[in-house]
Amino acid sequence: MDELEAVCETDVGDEALLEHEFEARMVESGSLAFRVAYGVLRHREDAEDVAQEALARAYRDFKKLRDRERFRAWLVRISWRLALDHRRGGKRRELREQGVAADPVPGPGVEETTAANEFRAPLWRAIDALPEKLRAVVVLAGIEGYDTHEVALLLGLPDGTVKSRLHAARRRLAEVFR
Repeated sequence: MDELEAVCETDVGDEALLEHEFEARMVESGSLAFRVAYGVLRHREDAEDVAQEALARAYRDFKKLRDRERFRAWLVRISWRLALDHRRGGKRRELREQGVAADPVPGPGVEETTAANEFRAPLWRAIDALPEKLRAVVVLAGIEGYDTHEVALLLGLPDGTVKSRLHAARRRLAEVFR
């Protein structure tokens, strides 16, 4: 009986340590899951939903993560994948609903929309048209402001690969805006 109690106490202690470590990693990572999801979705409520799901998955699977120092990169990948899945699902939902669309909700005026999207909309369309591997480095480096070494760590890639992908993405974007 003493061995069983010791095992149970150890399991509870390990679980508490694991939870404490997860919380510490979350403090370090701040709003990373939201920012990555927002970089893909560009809709606050959807990004919040995706970030919440990413954090829930990270919490649930944290004990499976072998290299805890790679937590940020792991969280970025979870958030990125969930955001892409959410966006794909949204497009399918949109197409289904177009057949049964209700009255459109009035939005901002044409002038306001045009002024707000004059530069932003074409840029995001061009970023969305990039292949996923290029889009990831552009969002993390160009929009989130991470340097190439940080992007390499977050995506689990060599620095040189990130630099070449960033260069290729910038070249493609420049071609679009010529």
